[in-house]
Amino acid sequence: MDLRQALKQRVLVADGAMGTLLYGNYGIASAFENLNLTHPDTILRVHQSYLSAGADVIQTNTYAANRLKLTRYDLQDQVTAINQAAVKLSTKARAAADHPAYILGTIGGLAGDTDQTVLQATPATVAASLTEQLTALLATQQLDGILLETYYELPELLAALKTVKAQTDLPVITNVSMLAPGVLRDGTTFADAVIQLAAAGADVIGTNCRLGPYYLAQSFENLAIPATVKLAVYPNSGLPGTDQDGRVVYDGESSYFEEYAERFRQLGLNLIGGCCGTTPLHTAALVRGLASRTIVPHAGQTAQPEPTPLAATIGRHTFLQKVATQKTALVELDPPKDFETTKFFKGAQRLKAAGVDGLTLSDNSLATVRIANTTIAAELKLNYGITPIVHLTTRDHNLIGLQSEIMGLHSLGIEDILAITGDPAKLGDFPGATSVGDVRSVELIKLIKQFNSGIGPTGKSLKQATDFRVAAAFNPNAYRTDVSTKSIERKISYGCDYIITQPVFDLANVDALAAALAAHQIHIPVFVGILPLVSKRHAEFLHHEVHGIRLPKSVLTRMAQAESDGNERAVGIQIAKDLIDGICARFNGVHIVTPFNRFKTVIELVDYVQAKNLTLTK
Repeated sequence: MDLRQALKQRVLVADGAMGTLLYGNYGIASAFENLNLTHPDTILRVHQSYLSAGADVIQTNTYAANRLKLTRYDLQDQVTAINQAAVKLSTKARAAADHPAYILGTIGGLAGDTDQTVLQATPATVAASLTEQLTALLATQQLDGILLETYYELPELLAALKTVKAQTDLPVITNVSMLAPGVLRDGTTFADAVIQLAAAGADVIGTNCRLGPYYLAQSFENLAIPATVKLAVYPNSGLPGTDQDGRVVYDGESSYFEEYAERFRQLGLNLIGGCCGTTPLHTAALVRGLASRTIVPHAGQTAQPEPTPLAATIGRHTFLQKVATQKTALVELDPPKDFETTKFFKGAQRLKAAGVDGLTLSDNSLATVRIANTTIAAELKLNYGITPIVHLTTRDHNLIGLQSEIMGLHSLGIEDILAITGDPAKLGDFPGATSVGDVRSVELIKLIKQFNSGIGPTGKSLKQATDFRVAAAFNPNAYRTDVSTKSIERKISYGCDYIITQPVFDLANVDALAAALAAHQIHIPVFVGILPLVSKRHAEFLHHEVHGIRLPKSVLTRMAQAESDGNERAVGIQIAKDLIDGICARFNGVHIVTPFNRFKTVIELVDYVQAKNLTLTK
């Protein structure tokens, strides 16, 4: 009897986790899939243990056995060997079992992985990686089906399913992963995902990982899907914790699974297994807990609750409206390093009076500790009526903190963010500090814009849609600006609304940037950076010690002569004005970085930018 027939006749019990069983012996830095080659007896024993516990279905130890994920261990050329060794071990275990069993070739999803090789992969590269692994698995001709599991994004799973269906007639089980019951992280309901996967040809559709039995059972209650759809569930044993050594541990009792086995059957589940933290004891508990193997028809179509209407918010983003037709000045300020903030806020008031269109607030620039820019932004907006653009770094915040910061900014009515990586932590005044880097700046842009749909990080409704406009950083001082604009295109694809550049000192770079943007038909607003020089030493420091900034020899010479003449400030301002002239010939936006709290200097430059609008109207 093949797997399709078996799924029609009885509820099947699947095996549980592989990785969390191996974690204790080999550590999280190991490639568990490579153990198929280096420690085959260990993998064989795991399979045999699940079969002895009563599993009807086992899966190959190939969850991450694709080229992209194996690259981190320098095992990318072992894809075929690792996958085929895994099938061989599963087949050997089945041959020794005392009951019939089925083998699924497992292919895991990529979305959610933070490894740079995976993050930077193009859709074509992802497809090639999947095809390579699938080809290796199918070549063994020993599989009863394919399991696509732990897919956080439905488009990725649909694409994988299409690839698999094009290459094999074997049954395909597709499991999405949810951060909250009943909804994927992009807001797609579990019911919608099931319906789309069924239409695309999946034989069994379900969910695995992240959540335990309690929440996954909720996901199947009142599920508005056709009654003919076959369903699967692979819950975690529960929520993980850490031991005294910081190792991730699961301590859920296996008897808990015995209680849920029959409940899952009554909900119409056809295939019931386990994921992270589960062991052969959990499998045995599922077998014991099933009152019968008779399939209970799923209730089918039921009324879905009406979604809660979103309360829309309307942000003005006046500087973005203005920059479309007029010269527009933004000014960057560093929040204070101490609690003496009087001078800072007086300077901000002077900038507002001068007509600055918005203040960008750095997030611990040069990794130097300052008062939180979100706090300063709130005071500027609420007490002084100034528009703040908050820098948000991936350096200082993990994913939890980033999402919390985004929600906090919206709650304060602050809707403008510059998403950046941030200067390396080792540059700052705490050299022992480390950069977090859970995501790159492009993923942060995407994360922020997701809130504009009223969808939270778990996919649940936030009951309110935000109105964020997100800026991305760009360094026009790169040697190959035409190539570097590819990063802008990537950021735009993730939802970037406008660009703020690093300070420029050479108009040739401004011209190159304008030409490159035109050539690539990039038309979003650009605010080109200006940093007025205050002295020869300042110029030399920037040129020799700040990454990504180089000053032309002519500028260095002018500042050296200014030191001799005793008019460094005046010359520095004139250089900045010359640059503004060149920038405004190409762009409407200017971003002026305040040097050493020299508000008077910056105000003079803001006035200079604003005066160009008077010239345009004459």
